[in-house]
Amino acid sequence: MVRENPRHKMTSNGKVYFTEEEEVARDAEEKAWADGANERLAAEHRETRNELLAGSDWTQANDSPLSAEKKVEWASYRTSLRTLPTHENWPTLEDSDWPSQPS
Repeated sequence: MVRENPRHKMTSNGKVYFTEEEEVARDAEEKAWADGANERLAAEHRETRNELLAGSDWTQANDSPLSAEKKVEWASYRTSLRTLPTHENWPTLEDSDWPSQPS
């Protein structure tokens, strides 16, 4: 249910108009939400990156079944993941901006 505010102006066609103060406050909230979009996207990418790093921790363990050459490939991949926040497109990364996992 919509609560009525006596400061709102309602026209005969039922449209509600807000006071100037309310519109300014609403605009400020919308701007704050839009300004925070990059921070939310960056946090999401960091979470994905951290999951990929955690999922590949085993590749660098002393008892890993990988060859020395494969360990180097994985180490390079992991370094690329760690440096993603310095990528020129951060935080608006394309799929192609993410490093490819070694096979």
